[in-house]
Amino acid sequence: METIRHNEETLRTALISNHKDVIELYEKFSPRVKRLLEEAFRPDGTLFKPIELYSKSDWILSHPEPKQDFYTFYSSPQRKAPILRKNIIYIQTIGSFGDSEATTEMYIQWLKEYCEAFFYGLMVKFLDPVSVSQIGCVFRINTYSHNLQIRSGNILKYLKKKKPKDAFCIVGITMIDLYPEDSWNFVFGQASLTEGMGVFSFARYDDDFYTMNYKGRLTKKKHLAPDDYSVFDGYYTPPITSKLLLRSCKTLTHEIGHVFGMHHCQWLQCVMQGSNHLEESDRRPIDLCPICLRKMQCAINFDIKERYKALLRWIEEDSDPEFLARKMLISLKPMEAFKEWKEWLLQCLRFLEE
Repeated sequence: METIRHNEETLRTALISNHKDVIELYEKFSPRVKRLLEEAFRPDGTLFKPIELYSKSDWILSHPEPKQDFYTFYSSPQRKAPILRKNIIYIQTIGSFGDSEATTEMYIQWLKEYCEAFFYGLMVKFLDPVSVSQIGCVFRINTYSHNLQIRSGNILKYLKKKKPKDAFCIVGITMIDLYPEDSWNFVFGQASLTEGMGVFSFARYDDDFYTMNYKGRLTKKKHLAPDDYSVFDGYYTPPITSKLLLRSCKTLTHEIGHVFGMHHCQWLQCVMQGSNHLEESDRRPIDLCPICLRKMQCAINFDIKERYKALLRWIEEDSDPEFLARKMLISLKPMEAFKEWKEWLLQCLRFLEE
């Protein structure tokens, strides 16, 4: 294992900057918020830890990228922030989720409420769900895994047409595996940041996906007619477990973070770290390091303490009772995988309240 440990001066510059106007912006934070953010500099700190690399296939080693500190983000022409009448995050579901309509509705409600806490101050709306046939996707059976896949570029074209005028961004989510072009085996997601849109699949977050037990494998060879979408009728989608919900929350917020102009984090353990595989994705935390938190706060202008409180409420409280009553649903939000993160949030709030 290799540890990427930056010294205090490097991290201080990455967070606060050496540029007068950006330093003045930082000085507007309260002493308690600055105390929390500056925990990043402490080598013995418990809140924000250095990045650990476990193999040569990990993202940072296999995808060399320039580091993006706060000043680089702040001064970038690619930086995006919500503005009046273009400030809503839209999410488009594609195909089925879970094993019933009720499960699907609860799952997307959990994701909606989570995104509204994570991007505190922004509204999140789900568009009416669509099927693969409604989009008119090209699809195939993967040669190696023998599961159904849909072409991600077709979905991006559909989302571009569907994007509401008041959208900050629009993202598609699906439990069906994706591929970008014929020569690729698969892709977790694909985005067009200039258009403010992306599509992401959670299919490979099923614990059985890479085993012979995966129920989405097609055991018989099928001839797929390009316009016969009946193959998707009743197609297997994994059950909504606590671990799958955790992985979904990470991916969704990571990818929307890119729409703001945030690059992969190379400073500390952070949800904005890149990942090449599921093991690496599972290692990264669910929330932002101080440097990336400052980037997001700059874009949305939220109160950092209130954001942490909103995230804690999402863990501790049930879904919106009006939504549950309207849909005649009982929420049993599976929070087992979030226990460690809850303790971390409580630590952050203690720093901000002492």
